Amino acid sequence: MATITKRELAIRITEKLALRGIEITQQTISEIVQVLIDEITETLAAGDNVVMRKFGAFEVRELKAKLGRNPKDPTSTVKIPARAAVKFKPGKEMKEKVAATLTVVRERKK
Repeated sequence: MATITKRELAIRITEKLALRGIEITQQTISEIVQVLIDEITETLAAGDNVVMRKFGAFEVRELKAKLGRNPKDPTSTVKIPARAAVKFKPGKEMKEKVAATLTVVRERKK
């Protein structure tokens, strides 16, 4: 499976905007992407949710404390403290587009 980096994302956005007649440098787009990521991170760190219509929602959830096993010594248990974790819930449009790619995903695994 292919992975896209922030740099590749900036290149794609720059190219798509150029097709629409909007000339913005890759450096500017990279900075915009980084600011977006920083804002989402800061908002979540403050305990607030981030909702982007047609994309999805990020929310902070509490994972309760639990007992786990030490992989190096499976006979001993380890206390795993409660912590906050980010959960992403995709929007309707994203769910539909991703669901339609099942055959592509299966082909790549072969």
